[in-house]
Amino acid sequence: MQTDFSLKHYNTFGIDARAGHYARFSTTEELMELLEVKPFDGKDTILLGGGSNILFTKDPSAVLKNEVTGIEKTAEDADHVYVRAGAGENWHGLVTYCIDHDWAGIENLSLIPGSAGAGPMQNIGAYGVEIKDVFHSLEAFHLGDKAMVTFSNADCAFGYRESVFKNKYKGQFVIVNVTLRLNKIPSYNISYGAIEKELEAMGATQPDIHLISRAVINIRSSKLPDPQKIGNAGSFFKNPEVSAEEYARLEKDFPGLVAYPVNRGFKLAAGWLIEQCGWKGYRDGDAGVHAKQALVLVNYGNASGQDIYRLSEKILQSVQEKFGISLQREVNIV
Repeated sequence: MQTDFSLKHYNTFGIDARAGHYARFSTTEELMELLEVKPFDGKDTILLGGGSNILFTKDPSAVLKNEVTGIEKTAEDADHVYVRAGAGENWHGLVTYCIDHDWAGIENLSLIPGSAGAGPMQNIGAYGVEIKDVFHSLEAFHLGDKAMVTFSNADCAFGYRESVFKNKYKGQFVIVNVTLRLNKIPSYNISYGAIEKELEAMGATQPDIHLISRAVINIRSSKLPDPQKIGNAGSFFKNPEVSAEEYARLEKDFPGLVAYPVNRGFKLAAGWLIEQCGWKGYRDGDAGVHAKQALVLVNYGNASGQDIYRLSEKILQSVQEKFGISLQREVNIV
């Protein structure tokens, strides 16, 4: 246990919040022990993974860091392998491990920052794939009952960047491990975004999961800032969904509207909406909007969490005023 502990290197925004008390655990037993000790036994305790989807706007009183690691194949059948990873495993490291073993299904999710445990919590997704597509189950520790609970795919109630862990059970569970069902025979998903174009540029005539992963890494690296160099949490806002009627209204008023059909309506590109409001490349002190992707808010060095939050408030207000659209933050605000 450490006191007055700097979290600057434990969140990808690089916010220098300070935890009144900080400790880490690598087993369920260690977690149970810590939860019996003040000040970690209260409701104010924050569970931290890779810190890639959090914005600290104040100094937390107590932080527990999940460092449960390990990757293993637990079962297989004719078509699939089942791979269990500790929630504290680096997500991209897990993707790389699976690709190296020729297990397909998560190559499109390459280079997403954060930990494996955050994957199902957020239902992370990119380039036409979401973790729910390969998710099998997870084990989580219930903070109230002090017991392990197994969640199936259906139990998690996955939605767009949503799960029961962000809503119904928010703050009640600690995800300990995640099991994915991956494919022995790959089914490539390269039609989304610029993957096909990037594969062509790479001279890849016969795509495989290794090449698709490399293409995704190239695309993400060209568009998104490296958190090691510029503090950020990736996409700060969700892409909003609207009805077909609302889409027709918007398209009439804004002919260049970027959207694609989903379910019975359309999903709008939040980055395009923000850019049309003039925010792309904006900077106020060390808080700003990335010059290549307006969906990404950045910390150029010494911005506070409050600085980033105030900027997000201004963006929300301007998009509402111009388009009549209420954006939602994807990043967890603490």
